Amino acid sequence: MANGITETIGLDMGDRYTRYSILDQRSGEEVGSGRVRTTPTGMERFLENYPRARVVLEVGTHSRWANQVAQDTCAEVLVANPRKLTFIYQNNRKSDEVDAEALARVGRLDPKLLSPIRHRSGAAQADLAILRARAGLVSARTKLVNTLRGIVKSFGSRIPPQAPKRIGHKTLAFVPEELHPALGPLLLSIEALSDEITEYDQRVDSLADEKHPASSCFTQVYGVGKLTAMAYILTVEDQGRFRSSRTAGAYFGLVPRRDQSGAVEKQLSITKAGDRMVRTLLVQCAHRILASNAPDSDLRRAGERIASRGGRTAKRRAVIAVARKLAVLLHALWRTGEVYEPLKNNQAQTA
Repeated sequence: MANGITETIGLDMGDRYTRYSILDQRSGEEVGSGRVRTTPTGMERFLENYPRARVVLEVGTHSRWANQVAQDTCAEVLVANPRKLTFIYQNNRKSDEVDAEALARVGRLDPKLLSPIRHRSGAAQADLAILRARAGLVSARTKLVNTLRGIVKSFGSRIPPQAPKRIGHKTLAFVPEELHPALGPLLLSIEALSDEITEYDQRVDSLADEKHPASSCFTQVYGVGKLTAMAYILTVEDQGRFRSSRTAGAYFGLVPRRDQSGAVEKQLSITKAGDRMVRTLLVQCAHRILASNAPDSDLRRAGERIASRGGRTAKRRAVIAVARKLAVLLHALWRTGEVYEPLKNNQAQTA
Protein backbone atom coordinates (compact mmCIF):
# COMPACT_ATOMS: atom_id res chain seq x y z
CA MET A 1 0.00 0.00 0.00
CA ALA A 2 1.46 3.37 -1.09
CA ASN A 3 3.32 5.14 1.69
CA GLY A 4 1.94 2.59 4.16
CA ILE A 5 -1.42 4.39 4.28
CA THR A 6 -4.15 2.18 5.73
CA GLU A 7 -7.02 4.66 6.09
CA THR A 8 -8.13 8.00 4.68
CA ILE A 9 -9.91 10.32 7.11
CA GLY A 10 -12.02 13.22 5.85
CA LEU A 11 -12.60 16.06 8.32
CA ASP A 12 -15.37 18.64 7.93
CA MET A 13 -14.44 21.18 10.59
CA GLY A 14 -17.10 23.21 12.34
CA ASP A 15 -16.70 25.82 15.03
CA ARG A 16 -17.65 23.45 17.87
CA TYR A 17 -17.62 19.96 16.38
CA THR A 18 -15.80 18.29 13.49
CA ARG A 19 -17.45 15.52 11.49
CA TYR A 20 -15.19 12.71 10.31
CA SER A 21 -15.44 9.87 7.82
CA ILE A 22 -12.90 7.01 7.78
CA LEU A 23 -12.38 4.97 4.58
CA ASP A 24 -10.39 1.79 4.23
CA GLN A 25 -7.57 2.67 1.82
CA ARG A 26 -7.74 -0.67 -0.01
CA SER A 27 -11.48 -1.27 -0.41
CA GLY A 28 -12.86 2.28 -0.15
CA GLU A 29 -15.50 1.14 2.32
CA GLU A 30 -16.45 3.51 5.13
CA VAL A 31 -15.25 1.91 8.35
CA GLY A 32 -16.08 4.70 10.74
CA SER A 33 -17.82 8.06 11.13
CA GLY A 34 -18.84 10.43 13.86
CA ARG A 35 -17.86 13.71 15.38
CA VAL A 36 -15.14 15.09 17.64
CA ARG A 37 -14.75 18.41 19.44
CA THR A 38 -12.95 21.08 17.42
CA THR A 39 -10.15 21.59 19.91
CA PRO A 40 -6.45 20.65 19.75
CA THR A 41 -6.89 18.18 22.63
CA GLY A 42 -9.98 16.54 21.17
CA MET A 43 -8.43 16.28 17.71
CA GLU A 44 -5.19 14.81 19.06
CA ARG A 45 -6.99 12.15 21.10
CA PHE A 46 -8.97 11.10 18.04
CA LEU A 47 -6.16 11.08 15.47
CA GLU A 48 -3.57 9.34 17.63
CA ASN A 49 -5.55 6.13 17.04
CA TYR A 50 -4.74 6.31 13.31
CA PRO A 51 -0.95 6.75 12.95
CA ARG A 52 -0.96 5.33 9.40
CA ALA A 53 -3.85 7.42 8.11
CA ARG A 54 -4.04 10.11 5.44
CA VAL A 55 -6.00 13.08 6.80
CA VAL A 56 -7.92 15.40 4.45
CA LEU A 57 -9.37 18.74 5.55
CA GLU A 58 -10.27 22.06 3.95
CA VAL A 59 -8.67 25.46 4.40
CA GLY A 60 -10.52 27.39 7.08
CA THR A 61 -10.34 29.15 10.43
CA HIS A 62 -9.19 26.02 12.29
CA SER A 63 -7.19 24.37 9.51
CA ARG A 64 -3.74 25.72 10.48
CA TRP A 65 -3.62 24.28 13.99
CA ALA A 66 -5.53 21.14 12.95
CA ASN A 67 -2.96 20.57 10.22
CA GLN A 68 -0.16 20.76 12.79
CA VAL A 69 -1.93 18.32 15.14
CA ALA A 70 -2.53 15.87 12.29
CA GLN A 71 1.09 16.09 11.13
CA ASP A 72 2.27 15.20 14.63
CA THR A 73 0.03 12.12 14.87
CA CYS A 74 -0.71 10.77 11.37
CA ALA A 75 1.28 9.63 8.32
CA GLU A 76 0.08 12.25 5.83
CA VAL A 77 -2.02 15.43 5.84
CA LEU A 78 -3.65 17.17 2.86
CA VAL A 79 -5.22 20.63 3.21
CA ALA A 80 -7.66 21.04 0.31
CA ASN A 81 -8.35 24.22 -1.65
CA PRO A 82 -12.17 24.78 -1.42
CA ARG A 83 -12.20 26.46 -4.85
CA LYS A 84 -11.36 23.11 -6.41
CA LEU A 85 -14.16 21.26 -4.61
CA THR A 86 -17.25 23.11 -5.78
CA PHE A 87 -19.10 19.82 -6.23
CA ILE A 88 -19.27 19.59 -2.43
CA TYR A 89 -21.09 22.92 -2.08
CA GLN A 90 -23.35 22.28 -5.07
CA ASN A 91 -24.53 18.95 -3.66
CA ASN A 92 -28.33 18.94 -3.29
CA ARG A 93 -27.95 16.65 -0.27
CA LYS A 94 -25.22 18.66 1.44
CA SER A 95 -24.48 17.96 5.12
CA ASP A 96 -21.45 17.78 7.39
CA GLU A 97 -21.42 13.99 7.18
CA VAL A 98 -21.63 14.01 3.37
CA ASP A 99 -18.88 16.64 3.10
CA ALA A 100 -16.51 14.66 5.32
CA GLU A 101 -17.04 11.51 3.25
CA ALA A 102 -16.55 13.44 -0.02
CA LEU A 103 -13.22 14.82 1.20
CA ALA A 104 -12.08 11.36 2.22
CA ARG A 105 -13.04 9.79 -1.13
CA VAL A 106 -11.29 12.42 -3.21
CA GLY A 107 -8.21 12.25 -1.01
CA ARG A 108 -8.12 8.46 -1.23
CA LEU A 109 -8.33 8.28 -5.03
CA ASP A 110 -6.28 11.26 -6.29
CA PRO A 111 -4.87 13.86 -3.88
CA LYS A 112 -3.98 16.16 -6.79
CA LEU A 113 -7.69 16.88 -7.25
CA LEU A 114 -7.60 18.62 -3.87
CA SER A 115 -4.98 21.15 -5.08
CA PRO A 116 -3.35 20.93 -1.61
CA ILE A 117 -2.14 24.18 -0.08
CA ARG A 118 0.68 24.80 2.36
CA HIS A 119 0.08 26.75 5.56
CA ARG A 120 2.49 29.50 6.50
CA SER A 121 4.54 29.22 9.69
CA GLY A 122 3.29 30.40 13.07
CA ALA A 123 5.82 33.26 13.12
CA ALA A 124 4.68 34.55 9.73
CA GLN A 125 1.04 34.18 10.77
CA ALA A 126 1.69 36.24 13.91
CA ASP A 127 3.42 39.01 11.94
CA LEU A 128 0.64 38.97 9.35
CA ALA A 129 -1.89 39.44 12.15
CA ILE A 130 -0.46 42.94 12.67
CA LEU A 131 -1.27 43.83 9.07
CA ARG A 132 -4.74 42.30 9.25
CA ALA A 133 -5.51 44.16 12.48
CA ARG A 134 -4.44 47.41 10.82
CA ALA A 135 -6.67 46.62 7.81
CA GLY A 136 -9.61 46.10 10.18
CA LEU A 137 -9.04 49.52 11.76
CA VAL A 138 -8.78 51.18 8.35
CA SER A 139 -12.06 49.55 7.28
CA ALA A 140 -13.78 50.69 10.48
CA ARG A 141 -12.50 54.26 10.02
CA THR A 142 -13.71 54.35 6.42
CA LYS A 143 -17.22 53.34 7.49
CA LEU A 144 -17.30 55.99 10.21
CA VAL A 145 -16.07 58.70 7.83
CA ASN A 146 -18.74 57.73 5.29
CA THR A 147 -21.37 57.87 8.02
CA LEU A 148 -20.15 61.32 9.05
CA ARG A 149 -20.22 62.69 5.51
CA GLY A 150 -23.66 61.22 4.82
CA ILE A 151 -25.26 62.73 7.91
CA VAL A 152 -23.71 66.15 7.36
CA LYS A 153 -24.74 66.15 3.69
CA SER A 154 -28.36 65.40 4.63
CA PHE A 155 -28.37 68.71 6.55
CA GLY A 156 -27.19 70.71 3.54
CA SER A 157 -23.50 70.95 4.53
CA ARG A 158 -20.36 69.14 3.40
CA ILE A 159 -17.11 68.01 4.95
CA PRO A 160 -14.25 69.40 2.79
CA PRO A 161 -12.31 66.76 0.81
CA GLN A 162 -9.41 65.56 2.94
CA ALA A 163 -7.61 62.38 3.88
CA PRO A 164 -9.41 60.34 6.57
CA LYS A 165 -6.39 60.66 8.87
CA ARG A 166 -6.91 64.45 8.96
CA ILE A 167 -10.51 64.17 10.16
CA GLY A 168 -10.84 64.81 13.89
CA HIS A 169 -12.12 67.29 16.44
CA LYS A 170 -11.17 70.24 14.20
CA THR A 171 -13.65 68.96 11.60
CA LEU A 172 -16.44 69.93 14.00
CA ALA A 173 -16.19 73.45 12.55
CA PHE A 174 -17.77 72.15 9.31
CA VAL A 175 -20.59 70.34 11.09
CA PRO A 176 -23.94 72.14 11.61
CA GLU A 177 -24.28 73.25 15.21
CA GLU A 178 -27.40 71.17 15.83
CA LEU A 179 -25.36 68.05 14.97
CA HIS A 180 -22.52 68.73 17.40
CA PRO A 181 -23.97 66.55 20.21
CA ALA A 182 -24.55 63.66 17.80
CA LEU A 183 -21.35 63.78 15.75
CA GLY A 184 -18.82 65.01 18.33
CA PRO A 185 -18.23 61.50 19.76
CA LEU A 186 -18.06 60.11 16.22
CA LEU A 187 -15.25 62.53 15.33
CA LEU A 188 -13.35 61.56 18.46
CA SER A 189 -13.67 57.89 17.51
CA ILE A 190 -12.33 58.60 14.02
CA GLU A 191 -9.40 60.51 15.47
CA ALA A 192 -8.64 57.69 17.93
CA LEU A 193 -8.68 55.14 15.10
CA SER A 194 -6.27 57.29 13.10
CA ASP A 195 -3.87 57.36 16.05
CA GLU A 196 -4.05 53.57 16.37
CA ILE A 197 -3.43 53.13 12.64
CA THR A 198 -0.38 55.38 12.89
CA GLU A 199 0.99 53.16 15.67
CA TYR A 200 0.42 50.08 13.51
CA ASP A 201 2.27 51.78 10.63
CA GLN A 202 5.26 52.31 12.92
CA ARG A 203 5.17 48.63 13.93
CA VAL A 204 5.08 47.58 10.26
CA ASP A 205 8.10 49.78 9.53
CA SER A 206 10.02 48.28 12.44
CA LEU A 207 9.05 44.77 11.37
CA ALA A 208 10.31 45.42 7.84
CA ASP A 209 13.62 46.91 8.98
CA GLU A 210 14.43 44.42 11.75
CA LYS A 211 12.98 41.07 10.67
CA HIS A 212 12.46 41.27 6.91
CA PRO A 213 15.23 43.32 5.26
CA ALA A 214 14.26 41.75 1.91
CA SER A 215 11.40 44.27 1.86
CA SER A 216 13.90 46.86 0.60
CA CYS A 217 13.90 45.00 -2.76
CA PHE A 218 10.19 45.74 -3.07
CA THR A 219 10.23 49.39 -2.06
CA GLN A 220 12.59 50.17 -4.96
CA VAL A 221 9.47 50.21 -7.15
CA TYR A 222 7.60 53.52 -7.17
CA GLY A 223 4.24 53.21 -5.42
CA VAL A 224 5.22 50.20 -3.29
CA GLY A 225 5.59 50.92 0.42
CA LYS A 226 6.62 48.81 3.37
CA LEU A 227 3.03 47.80 4.07
CA THR A 228 2.64 46.18 0.64
CA ALA A 229 6.13 44.68 0.84
CA MET A 230 5.44 43.09 4.21
CA ALA A 231 2.04 41.78 3.16
CA TYR A 232 3.58 40.21 0.06
CA ILE A 233 6.52 38.63 1.90
CA LEU A 234 4.48 37.26 4.80
CA THR A 235 1.81 35.81 2.52
CA VAL A 236 4.18 34.08 0.10
CA GLU A 237 6.73 33.47 2.90
CA ASP A 238 9.02 31.28 0.76
CA GLN A 239 10.51 32.91 -2.34
CA GLY A 240 10.96 29.40 -3.78
CA ARG A 241 7.23 28.69 -3.60
CA PHE A 242 6.82 29.40 -7.33
CA ARG A 243 8.73 27.64 -10.10
CA SER A 244 8.40 30.82 -12.13
CA SER A 245 7.75 34.40 -11.01
CA ARG A 246 4.93 34.56 -13.56
CA THR A 247 2.91 32.29 -11.26
CA ALA A 248 2.64 35.12 -8.73
CA GLY A 249 -0.08 36.88 -10.73
CA ALA A 250 -2.31 33.79 -10.60
CA TYR A 251 -1.46 33.17 -6.93
CA PHE A 252 -3.03 36.50 -5.98
CA GLY A 253 -6.05 36.05 -8.26
CA LEU A 254 -5.07 38.70 -10.81
CA VAL A 255 -5.45 36.54 -13.93
CA PRO A 256 -8.73 36.15 -15.87
CA ARG A 257 -10.88 33.09 -15.35
CA ARG A 258 -11.06 30.80 -18.35
CA ASP A 259 -14.09 29.22 -20.04
CA GLN A 260 -13.06 27.71 -23.36
CA SER A 261 -15.03 25.22 -25.44
CA GLY A 262 -14.12 24.47 -29.05
CA ALA A 263 -13.47 27.72 -30.90
CA VAL A 264 -15.28 29.82 -28.28
CA GLU A 265 -13.37 31.39 -25.39
CA LYS A 266 -15.27 33.84 -23.22
CA GLN A 267 -13.78 36.99 -21.71
CA LEU A 268 -14.21 36.68 -17.97
CA SER A 269 -13.24 38.65 -14.88
CA ILE A 270 -10.21 37.82 -12.74
CA THR A 271 -10.29 34.78 -10.45
CA LYS A 272 -9.83 36.76 -7.20
CA ALA A 273 -8.08 33.74 -5.72
CA GLY A 274 -5.52 34.02 -2.96
CA ASP A 275 -5.17 36.68 -0.31
CA ARG A 276 -7.62 39.55 -0.70
CA MET A 277 -5.59 42.04 1.34
CA VAL A 278 -2.46 41.62 -0.81
CA ARG A 279 -4.50 41.80 -4.01
CA THR A 280 -6.10 45.06 -2.83
CA LEU A 281 -2.69 46.53 -1.96
CA LEU A 282 -1.27 45.58 -5.36
CA VAL A 283 -4.21 47.26 -7.11
CA GLN A 284 -3.68 50.40 -5.01
CA CYS A 285 -0.01 50.40 -6.03
CA ALA A 286 -1.07 50.06 -9.67
CA HIS A 287 -3.23 53.17 -9.32
CA ARG A 288 -0.20 55.10 -8.02
CA ILE A 289 1.98 53.85 -10.87
CA LEU A 290 -0.62 55.03 -13.41
CA ALA A 291 -1.21 58.40 -11.72
CA SER A 292 -0.51 61.51 -13.80
CA ASN A 293 2.38 62.60 -11.57
CA ALA A 294 4.06 59.17 -11.42
CA PRO A 295 7.52 58.70 -12.98
CA ASP A 296 7.98 56.87 -16.27
CA SER A 297 8.49 53.10 -16.10
CA ASP A 298 7.88 49.89 -18.01
CA LEU A 299 4.89 49.17 -15.78
CA ARG A 300 3.37 52.58 -16.48
CA ARG A 301 3.88 52.25 -20.24
CA ALA A 302 2.29 48.79 -20.25
CA GLY A 303 -0.77 50.15 -18.47
CA GLU A 304 -1.02 53.15 -20.78
CA ARG A 305 -0.94 50.88 -23.84
CA ILE A 306 -3.91 48.91 -22.53
CA ALA A 307 -5.82 52.04 -21.49
CA SER A 308 -5.27 53.61 -24.93
CA ARG A 309 -7.28 50.85 -26.59
CA GLY A 310 -10.40 52.60 -25.36
CA GLY A 311 -13.65 51.03 -24.32
CA ARG A 312 -15.71 51.21 -21.19
CA THR A 313 -13.43 49.00 -19.12
CA ALA A 314 -10.05 49.95 -20.61
CA LYS A 315 -8.82 51.85 -17.54
CA ARG A 316 -9.93 49.10 -15.19
CA ARG A 317 -8.21 46.43 -17.27
CA ALA A 318 -5.06 48.55 -17.36
CA VAL A 319 -4.98 48.78 -13.54
CA ILE A 320 -5.44 45.01 -13.14
CA ALA A 321 -2.77 44.31 -15.75
CA VAL A 322 -0.28 46.58 -13.99
CA ALA A 323 -1.10 44.96 -10.62
CA ARG A 324 -0.49 41.53 -12.15
CA LYS A 325 2.83 42.61 -13.69
CA LEU A 326 3.79 44.20 -10.38
CA ALA A 327 3.17 40.91 -8.54
CA VAL A 328 5.48 39.14 -10.98
CA LEU A 329 8.13 41.89 -10.80
CA LEU A 330 8.21 41.92 -6.99
CA HIS A 331 8.78 38.18 -6.83
CA ALA A 332 11.53 38.38 -9.44
CA LEU A 333 13.30 41.15 -7.48
CA TRP A 334 12.94 39.13 -4.28
CA ARG A 335 14.31 35.98 -5.88
CA THR A 336 17.25 37.55 -7.70
CA GLY A 337 18.06 40.52 -5.44
CA GLU A 338 18.61 42.69 -8.52
CA VAL A 339 18.52 46.47 -8.50
CA TYR A 340 15.25 47.66 -9.99
CA GLU A 341 15.51 49.44 -13.34
CA PRO A 342 12.21 51.21 -14.15
CA LEU A 343 12.84 51.26 -17.93
CA LYS A 344 14.82 48.03 -18.31
CA ASN A 345 12.55 46.56 -21.00
CA ASN A 346 12.44 49.80 -22.96
CA GLN A 347 16.22 50.14 -22.88
CA ALA A 348 16.62 46.56 -24.10
CA GLN A 349 14.26 47.18 -27.02
CA THR A 350 16.06 50.40 -27.92
CA ALA A 351 19.44 48.66 -27.84
